Formats: sequence, C-alpha cells, structure tokens
Amino acid sequence: MTLYRVMLLKNGKSDKRATQKEYAAIKAKDTSIEVKLRESLWRKGYRYRKNYGKLPGKPDIALTKYKIAIFCDSEFFHGKDWEVLKPRLEKVSNSQYWISKISRNRERDDEVNKRLLFEGWTVIRFWGKDIAKDADGCVKVVEEVIWDMRTEEV
Repeated sequence: MTLYRVMLLKNGKSDKRATQKEYAAIKAKDTSIEVKLRESLWRKGYRYRKNYGKLPGKPDIALTKYKIAIFCDSEFFHGKDWEVLKPRLEKVSNSQYWISKISRNRERDDEVNKRLLFEGWTVIRFWGKDIAKDADGCVKVVEEVIWDMRTEEV
C-alpha cells in the first residue's frame, strides 16, 4: 500500500513543492466518490442537500426528509484500519504530522457523529473504495436504514 505519492527528481530526491502542490489539489467537496454516490441516490429518486452547512461536520450528503447524514471518507485521511496504518506512518518522513492529523480527523469524526446523533440524525459513513466498487450497494445500505426507520414508526 502506498501511503502517499512523492514526486521524484532525476537525482532520486523528493520535490517537496511538487508534493505540496499535489496535496493542495485534494478536494474537500465534490470528490469523485461523493459524485458517484450522489448520482446513484439521484437515480433511485432520493433528493438531498450537498455539504449541508446547517449540520455539524457539513455532511457530504444530507437526506433531510429522513434525517440521514452521509459522509464519504477517504481511507487515508480518515484512518481506515488505523492499527495497521499508524505503524506504517511511523516509518515515513514527517510521521508526527501525519499521525496527529489523522488522529485528529478520527476524533473529529467521532465528535460529529455524537453531535448528529444527539440532534436526532442517523449517521452513515462510507469508505471511498466501497463507494467506488459498489455505489449501488451503498444506496442499498441507505435504503435499509430508511426501511428500518419506517418500521420503527409503526
């Protein structure tokens, strides 16, 4: 697994400016995984709010009718398999930066989840690769949550 990409110069050393430029290009919204999931939801007839600023954490997708907040998390920046990733990060340059950044992201995710649950929202978090591989399967998860909510009302 590649933790991150580094642009190499002809002498084999990394170019920090190129690496910084690459990381600066990482989008915060309208990422390919978000767009893919939104398109799948739209095709099924679900209407939503994008990056809904009225909620904690600005969910990538908010189904306001059902009070469902959906987040599309990248595996690296949100620390998927953290117990495996963290030791790998300890071996890279600038390891403390990455470990503290990803740890803080994970803490923030937990805080946002708690706040949304307290406000009566259901939170669904998908990993980017799960969306990329099977966006329709992710939609089925959302539909199951909606089904469960409807059956609880009865």
